Amino acid sequence: MLVNLTRQDHFTLLGFPGLHPQYYGPVSAVMFFVYIAIGFGNIFILVFVMCEKKIQKPRYLIFCHLALSDLTFGTVTLPKIIAKYWFGNSLISFYGCFVQMFFVHYLGSVQSFNLMVMALDRFISVCLPMRYPVLISNTVVSVLCGISWFIPLPIMITIVLQAVFLPFCKSNVIAQCYCDRMSIVTQACAENIVSLNTISLSLAMFCLLLPLAFILFSYTSIIVVIMKMTNAKGRRKTFSTCTSQILITCLFYLPRCFVYFSNFKGFFYSLDLRILLIMLYSMLPAAVNPVIYCFKTQDIKQSLLMKLCPLFIHSPKLVNIVTCLKPE
Repeated sequence: MLVNLTRQDHFTLLGFPGLHPQYYGPVSAVMFFVYIAIGFGNIFILVFVMCEKKIQKPRYLIFCHLALSDLTFGTVTLPKIIAKYWFGNSLISFYGCFVQMFFVHYLGSVQSFNLMVMALDRFISVCLPMRYPVLISNTVVSVLCGISWFIPLPIMITIVLQAVFLPFCKSNVIAQCYCDRMSIVTQACAENIVSLNTISLSLAMFCLLLPLAFILFSYTSIIVVIMKMTNAKGRRKTFSTCTSQILITCLFYLPRCFVYFSNFKGFFYSLDLRILLIMLYSMLPAAVNPVIYCFKTQDIKQSLLMKLCPLFIHSPKLVNIVTCLKPE
């Protein structure tokens, strides 16, 4: 039996397969709002940290790297799926799909390694406070974050090159809102697909599980140190310096771990629910993280308060808006 190995010239993004056409407008509007929130929030963090000299500290430089990867991820993925539901344009070129696939997995890996740098920063700050000024500086953090951007680069290039030269003989429909490796490779018909999947999965797990193992070690050590403190006020103050980082890390890892674990245990759910879960854990952190940066870190809250107070000082009705930014 001959198999048609004709090279595809485009793919079709399926999006949410069970979505009724009457909901295309509201769904595209919601995703557009999410994209605006991702863009505005993360650009605000980047500009605010660059312009506010007194908060240009290691932890806030890490926030900038996280914001940059979140902003890029949203820009790479959301416009195409918004165009599908808003303008009916669901086609993406063959190589354009692989470019999108590269950035989807690359930026996720960069985020994972940057979260590891953030955990290292908090670990040294809490567990080795006397050594913190020596071990952690803006230069050190910049180098570590630069390494976080570099390490996944050859790995993701390898994964993409493995996929781009596969023979595609099945449907050209991508059962997802953006191009990812799993959705693309299911359309291939190569004999060595199992071995390629094993190699790609191993490389992907390296980018995900290595940082996660260090992050768990770091925050476990931090919690142990905090619990050993005899002063209750000191415990609260020390823990408050880590709450934003813990929230950001949980938003990134917990949904992913749930999806991976459910797949491993053989728990299957509908394609629509799977796509919805993936979109939630891909986009929600990017939209929510800037809010966490602003309202869960004392320096940014204080800086915002100083900027906003002159604007609202003559408007009593808006005083409560400013008051909510005041640090405890």
